[in-house]
Amino acid sequence: MENDETLLALGKALAVGLWFLGLLFAERLWPAAGLPAVIARPADAWRRVGRNLGLWLLNLLLSPLIVLPLSYWAAAQQLTWRPQWWGGTAGLLLDLLLLDLLIYWWHRANHVVPFLWRFHEIHHRDGFLDTTTALRFHFGEVLLSAAARAAAILLLAIPFRSILVFEAAVLAAALFHHSNLRIPAALEAWLARVVVTPSIHWVHHHAKRADTDANYATVLSLWDPLFGSRAAGRRRLDMTIGVEGRPGDLGLVRLLLRPFTGGPTSRSGADPY
Repeated sequence: MENDETLLALGKALAVGLWFLGLLFAERLWPAAGLPAVIARPADAWRRVGRNLGLWLLNLLLSPLIVLPLSYWAAAQQLTWRPQWWGGTAGLLLDLLLLDLLIYWWHRANHVVPFLWRFHEIHHRDGFLDTTTALRFHFGEVLLSAAARAAAILLLAIPFRSILVFEAAVLAAALFHHSNLRIPAALEAWLARVVVTPSIHWVHHHAKRADTDANYATVLSLWDPLFGSRAAGRRRLDMTIGVEGRPGDLGLVRLLLRPFTGGPTSRSGADPY
């Protein structure tokens, strides 16, 4: 990477890290929902956080080794079909809009395609939502997402700077809408007109398939109403979080192995794991 792009990547990491710590601290001072009975004991709560951070640490190692180099390679191919007006600030905003639209459809595909769901289910098996849930993804999903994103970057000739800005926006948005932060109802309703808020995304983690297969948007909240995927129900703080028919979480090792050994080939029916 060029020096300025390296500095931008470091700045992105610092900004997102500070945002994470701020939300982590705030949601513990002003929580919206209490811990469910299954993780109410301190030991169970800490084990849950340990699982989430364990998955994140593995992905943190993959990012500089595979994810970032793959994105940089795709952006460096310098396809020249993009018109001149698709540059500068206007071009950056258009890139961000297109990438947010693409991640909406990729997220939706992860719920529809059984092979992709094998990996994405790991994210949904968390029995509670807070900022650590936003870090909880199977490394297989991260690699598949990186490959899909690289293809989009290559085809759309998206500059690497746009990718870094979008990554920062996605991480900040994910940390926010997974958080257990108590937000005044009027403020959250106003924010939800533009961006995805906890009141929108918590419904997506409801252990009811009709809700789980809805509310796919990541940054901007307009995509679900536009494409008919907004959930009919609203968030309740006592709603059960997880996957329908698959109660309870798994240990870290079982979570890592599940897509290859015990992952479901179907979204229907009971599951012993």
